[in-house]
Amino acid sequence: MGVPDEGVQLVSEDAVAAAAALLDGVARRTPLEHSRALAERVGGPVHLKCENLQHTGSFKFRGAYTRLSRLTPEERARGVVAASAGNHAQGVALAARMLGIRATVFMPETAPLPKVAATRGYGADARLSGADLTEALAAAVAHAEETGAVFIHPFEHPDVIAGQGTVGLEVLEQCPDVATVVVCTGGGGLVSGVAAAVKARRPGVRVVAVQAAAAAAFPGSLAAGRPVALSGMATMADGIAVGSPGELTFAHVRDLVDEVRTVTEEDMSQALLFCLERAKLVVEPAGVAAVAAVLADPTAFRPPVVAVVSGGNIDPVLLLKVVQHGMAAAGRYLRLRLRVPDRPGSLAAVLSVLAGVGANVLEVEHERTATRLDLGQVEVFVVLETRGPDHARSVVGALEEAGFAVSEG
Repeated sequence: MGVPDEGVQLVSEDAVAAAAALLDGVARRTPLEHSRALAERVGGPVHLKCENLQHTGSFKFRGAYTRLSRLTPEERARGVVAASAGNHAQGVALAARMLGIRATVFMPETAPLPKVAATRGYGADARLSGADLTEALAAAVAHAEETGAVFIHPFEHPDVIAGQGTVGLEVLEQCPDVATVVVCTGGGGLVSGVAAAVKARRPGVRVVAVQAAAAAAFPGSLAAGRPVALSGMATMADGIAVGSPGELTFAHVRDLVDEVRTVTEEDMSQALLFCLERAKLVVEPAGVAAVAAVLADPTAFRPPVVAVVSGGNIDPVLLLKVVQHGMAAAGRYLRLRLRVPDRPGSLAAVLSVLAGVGANVLEVEHERTATRLDLGQVEVFVVLETRGPDHARSVVGALEEAGFAVSEG
């Protein structure tokens, strides 16, 4: 942690406690679920803080409601405008509806359709604008200047950070002996609030921020000593794809967060599959980053560990793709090419071996005309579902023992 910047006022414990009082009976007190599978890897208790079960499916509702509830009557009359890839949009839309405020939300043209539909369903005027969140933010700011609507930033405001910090207070109450809190991080609003709450009450608790490696603005910013914008981003975790931290969130992370880690797309895919299979939780890629970090390097986190599952708003089409990707990354899919004699019964012999070792055949293709094949040979391409890497090796071994030339691909 760095030396505090006197020019930036960090959010206080009192501010987070005031937000908690404001949200009492409004936001859900989300459950803390123990994960035996993660505990076995870490060597001690691991819990999941299920913000995917919050109103609108993410923690964003906490900060949005806190911010909107503190607007003056004159500001409420002008309406609010926000920009979001989806979760902040829904949080603002629901909070605005509950408080009787008109809301306009700008979303990237690539925003998942279920998030767009949900935002409109909460009563907001959702407008698609720009290729990414940066362009949507610019459109929202321009709208605020033109109409006088109050701009509600997704993370760069003390009230938003205080609202998100109530997650940290709940973690301390639900797991009093927590040693490490792991938090999904994009622009830094959630981890800033959690760190402000946790460090004020339990300074010895380690707070770890986790970013998608392909959209990680904090490592470079911390190294430079100031917020630095990324030149580009390419991640499926749209909820944490933020090109640059704000001055306020940067100061919180620099001064209060113990470590910033990154996870790969494969890490998040495997973690999403893990949450589905082992925790019975539907989580979006951005929301699973903390779990991904624990899975990727379990010995790096001192237990008891709490990993914040920050959101569960995932497009079903993306969910299917990510599950398939996660299964491939976990060694559950096996792609093989086999050269077999071009005569009746050869394919049946291959399938018989596969059935004998319990491999499920998903796809089969024949190739007879490739120049790489000898006369009288056929190449068979198969996609198999296996029980994991050990089973995959057994499958390959059985095929080779049966006399087939096998290569992966």
